[in-house]
Parts: sequence; C-alpha cells; structure tokens
Amino acid sequence: MVASELIAKSKEYRQKILKYIIGAKAGHTGGSLSCIDILNVLYNVVLNVSPDNISSPDRDRYIQSKGHCVEALFVVLADKGFFPEEELNTLCHYQSHYIGHPTRKVNGVEQNTGALGHGLPISVGTALAAKMDKKKYRVFTLLGDGELPEGSNWEAALTAAHYKLDNLCAIVDKNSLQITGPTAEVCNTDPVDLKFESFGWAVKQVDGHDLQAVKEALESVPFEEGKPSLLIAHTIKGKGVSFMEHNISWHHGVPNAEQYAQAIAELNA
Repeated sequence: MVASELIAKSKEYRQKILKYIIGAKAGHTGGSLSCIDILNVLYNVVLNVSPDNISSPDRDRYIQSKGHCVEALFVVLADKGFFPEEELNTLCHYQSHYIGHPTRKVNGVEQNTGALGHGLPISVGTALAAKMDKKKYRVFTLLGDGELPEGSNWEAALTAAHYKLDNLCAIVDKNSLQITGPTAEVCNTDPVDLKFESFGWAVKQVDGHDLQAVKEALESVPFEEGKPSLLIAHTIKGKGVSFMEHNISWHHGVPNAEQYAQAIAELNA
C-alpha cells in the first residue's frame, strides 16, 4: 500500500473510531486516535496475518498491550475482514463480544489485554516460543507510554534482551498523556530510548503520524540482529480532531452531535 492509500485509510479509520464510540456511548477516544496510524501500517503493510492464516502457527502475532484503545484495533480488524463490520454496532452493548478491551472471543485478537503492563511480557514469551520452536514468525506489541512504569514491563525488557529476541518489536505510542495527567508528571520514564538501549534493545524513534516513516521503520525490523527492537512513535493524543488534540479530557470521552459533526468535517478537510 502506497503512502497516499495509507493516508486515506487513516482518515477512514479515524471516522469509524468516532462513529462506533458514539454508538457505544463509551470509549478511549484520544488514545485510539493517536495509535491508529501505527495499526494502519502494521495491518496493511507489515504483518503476515489475515483471516485466511489466523490459525497458522507461522502467522505473525500482534498483541495490543494498551488494550483500552480497542476501538482502533476493532476498526482495523473489521476492515481486514476478520469479522463483519456491522458487528461493531454492538460495541459495549449487553452480551456483545465487542467490549472495552481486546478479547479472544473476537476473531483476530491474539490475547486478552487491558490490565496494563502485561502485553510486553506475553509478547516476550511468544517470541521466545518461536525461537525454541524454530519458527520464523514475528511478534509485535503496542504499549502506551503511560503504562511503561508497570514493573512487569521492565522484567520483560530484560528477558527479551537476555534471550536475544530479534523476532520481537515493541512499539510505544508516546502521546505524553495518560488518564491522570502528563506522563512526565505522573511517573516520568524518560529517556525511554536510553533505558531500553541500556537493557540491550535496538531503538528507533519516528513521528508516529508520518505514515511513510512508520512504514520504513517497521519494515526494517529487526533493527539489529540479536536484539529486540523498540520503536518509539511520537504521537498526539486525539490526533486529527483539533479540540481533542493534546486534551486530557478526551482520554475517554464521547462526542456529542455537534462535536461529531465538527470532527468529521476536520477529518474530511
């Protein structure tokens, strides 16, 4: 998929994220809008996974550690044909499998996530299993910068480097905001790059909304042979909608009719 097609996809995905959050009357709007460009590139360019090979032991694995931004994942999975998109009209409704966090009851979801700090450890175990089984599949996981302080992340980071898991790529959606405030004020983990490098990871940084840059970075995994890869994607919470950008009140928030109309107009501009 070329750059212009990726840009069009991101616009489409952002509009659908807002549509289904309104239908659900709930959702993590800001974070879903900040990470959607990353998911766009992963599923439309990078990952060897599809509805046809989802049961194959050789498929690539994607694990969304920042599971609260499930709306972004669901929209992309529906677009790729893992399930009929109309099923998202039941998002967060009674007895629906489409709940506020990823669940394996939804086709295409690899792991139940949402409790922060567990996606990276699961991904490390999955990548280690591939090495032990001599499989060629790769493991990608997406973390929020607000979940990095969780202790299990750092144990997993040490373990990944110890076992030289160059089939693992962790991506940090670094939008610099979390539910209670700026990440630098809640629990500062900067400099993230130097911390992971000191643990033995190969690190790259990109503008997480520059689709070509994200594409080139993810296509270059592993960044260094014998080391796990970390991509720090600098993003904007609420990206694409002016009144949501950099606005902590949209960590989880549902637009009203007027706000929705303005958001769609801006995304179509």
